[in-house]
Amino acid sequence: MPPSRSQDAMNVTIKHSGKSFPVDVDVSAPATAFKESIYKVTGVPVDRMKVMVKGILKDDADLSKLGLKAGQAITVIGTAGPLPEAPTQQIVFLEDMDSSELAQQAGIPPGLENLGNTCYLNSTLQALRTVPELQTALEGASSSNSAEGRLTVSLKNLYTGMSKTADPVSPFALVTNLRTLAPQFAEQDQRGMYSQQDADEAWTQVISALRATLPSQGGRGTFIDDLMSITLTKTLTSPEAPNEPPAVSTEHVLKLECNITIDTNFLVSGILDGLDEKIEKNSPSLGRTIVYDSKSRLSRLPQYLAVHLVRFYWRRDIQKKAKIMRKVKFPLQLNALEISTEELSKQLQPINTAANNILKTRDDRAKIAKRAKGKAAQAEEVTEEQHRDKEHKEIEELVSAAGITEKGVNATGMYELCAMVTHKGASAESGHYIGWTRKDDGEITASGEEQWYKFDDDKVSTVTADKILSLDGGGEDSVAYILLYRAINF
Repeated sequence: MPPSRSQDAMNVTIKHSGKSFPVDVDVSAPATAFKESIYKVTGVPVDRMKVMVKGILKDDADLSKLGLKAGQAITVIGTAGPLPEAPTQQIVFLEDMDSSELAQQAGIPPGLENLGNTCYLNSTLQALRTVPELQTALEGASSSNSAEGRLTVSLKNLYTGMSKTADPVSPFALVTNLRTLAPQFAEQDQRGMYSQQDADEAWTQVISALRATLPSQGGRGTFIDDLMSITLTKTLTSPEAPNEPPAVSTEHVLKLECNITIDTNFLVSGILDGLDEKIEKNSPSLGRTIVYDSKSRLSRLPQYLAVHLVRFYWRRDIQKKAKIMRKVKFPLQLNALEISTEELSKQLQPINTAANNILKTRDDRAKIAKRAKGKAAQAEEVTEEQHRDKEHKEIEELVSAAGITEKGVNATGMYELCAMVTHKGASAESGHYIGWTRKDDGEITASGEEQWYKFDDDKVSTVTADKILSLDGGGEDSVAYILLYRAINF
């Protein structure tokens, strides 16, 4: 009888130098065995390898106590040496490579072909591809008769194809399934050309299909709920009825809305404007309709926080969705305590303060390491490992002291921007969408010095963080429309 897979075994995603590798890990086995498995796919020797899982993974660590989850993304830092297998292909020099081979060598991800005004979808798919947990979850997606199931499987196949090439990939099957699921995406103009669509509507439709088809891995109902569900606690009060106790309720959403008015200058203020509103309802104490102040704040912070900047509104005079050009500054690092309930903010404040202090010292160390050369740089690597171990233990102790036990939440309240969709043009029915994703190559960099990928359909290039911050509006050029933040790893 062939040996069966251990009940303690699971598949995780190893991220190294901009690439992802599926690796099986047996939590009952020594940590050194896990590192050997990583070496086989990355080529990073065990003695030069830093595995970032709850700090730096030590050789004597007990894997069963680390809380590893199937599909978890684990970053590995270290310079790769030769893989254990002997090379089977002839060495090819850079000057002999074509553009596709050069792109693969540089680790540049592939673009997506525009199939006729499909930039709204291409940019959305590139942004979602930055979520390694999603790619792992998609591996379990199987054929389905439902429209949502077919879209999910086509996304799985698309991402699989993109992982095997640096050439542009056609999303034909996914576009077809999206138009079947939501016929509005199949609208055509008078010339018979497919019409431009709203990237936010495409984002919502894709997320909804994934939510309907991918099962939970953490107990909240679905995989998308585990990863992206925001709990809002809403409080209703009215100065007209001061003796009425506040009416408190909760709701769950998968993204936040950033309203943009003539007074909106910053992302957080726009989000708060979207969370506060005035509503009319019947007062049980007065027996008539009065105006209530509705105030919502976040009481659960997910691992991934999506924000939609509401830049389009309906103009009756031109019968089109016009665009709000106003400049709205957004941060590369977001402190969500500013938009959380008082109870959650109070609970997370000690952890949040420690996390911010750690981020500042990390930036300082990254700048020093960047200037270091030769042996000094090697010595700094050892120091960085020691710092990371100490930082992780500090955060873990504070999380435990705060009584936070739910898996999959952001216990520090600190996020970093990892992807974005921008729109260029004056209206929703025209213009052009572009996707932008943070380049994760395992290197330690100071905040604001990261490199980013720009996905202009099939054309892919790299830009600096300064370019990302410049996409905050003020004209018809590309402007931030959807932002995807992820919890910062400590």
